[in-house]
This record gives sequence, C-alpha cells and structure tokens, in this order.
Amino acid sequence: MSEMRVASFLGHRSINESDQLKKRLCVLIEKLILEEGVSTFLFGSKSQFDGLCLELVSQIQKRYPHIKRVYVRAEYPVISERYRGYLLENYEETYYPKKIEGAGRLAYVERNFEMIDKSDFCIVYFDNSNAPTTRKSGTRVALDYIIKKKKKLYLFP
Repeated sequence: MSEMRVASFLGHRSINESDQLKKRLCVLIEKLILEEGVSTFLFGSKSQFDGLCLELVSQIQKRYPHIKRVYVRAEYPVISERYRGYLLENYEETYYPKKIEGAGRLAYVERNFEMIDKSDFCIVYFDNSNAPTTRKSGTRVALDYIIKKKKKLYLFP
C-alpha cells in the first residue's frame, strides 16, 4: 500500500475569482491526483479561496470518487452530531487538531500549521494587494511556514 498523499488549500478571505483561475486550479488538482497520487485534500475555513477550491474538488471528485475532502476545524473541539452531519454533507471527514486547544487568537494560524505539516503539497492564494496593511496576514504567515518547512508550493494568482 502506497503512502497517502495530501494537499492543502490556504488563501485570503477574498480573492479575484475568474474563469482562468478556476481552470488553472482544476488542471493542478487533476495533476496532483493523477501524477502525484494525492487522495486527500485539506480545507480550512473563512476564505473565499477555500470555498472555491472545495467547489472545484467536489466537481472533480465525481470523476475520481476515491479522493477525500477533509475539513480541519479551528473552532469547536467538540461538535454535535447535527453539526458533524452538516459538515459531512461537503466533506468526508472533519477533525479538530489537539495541538490548537487553548491557542486563542492564534487558533487559525496553528490550524494552518497543522494542515501544512500534514501536506505534501500546498496550494496557496497570496496577493499582496489583498493582504491587510496593519498586520501580517495569516496567509503570509502560512506561506513563510510552507517555505521554512520546504513543502512543495503552488502559488496563485
């Protein structure tokens, strides 16, 4: 049995969504499945990029039903069965990383680090013109961590 290959999506809350971006992402997702053996895609929340990538992976999953979508929660270590059921309408799995308990305001940063650590490939939407000006963006922090960890990076737009 070959090892499970994982890719994660990280990006800004708002992006410049276009048909060209969707097309480029679809080509990459399919390439990761077919050429790199990726079978699991990790998603966070709170970003338009995550939403777009979830939509695209869900469409592609119709052709490759073996792939899994996993929602990595940054909130709610314990969830009700009703909320779990709601999440599992769009994902095959969800979990809350133990290491982010008590992280407070850094929960999203720590969740992103968890996703990066578990991934072989990181697909990131980073646009300096979209980044906050009063602080370092969470996406920038994630990007720096990806580079530090020497993960395979696909950078958009």
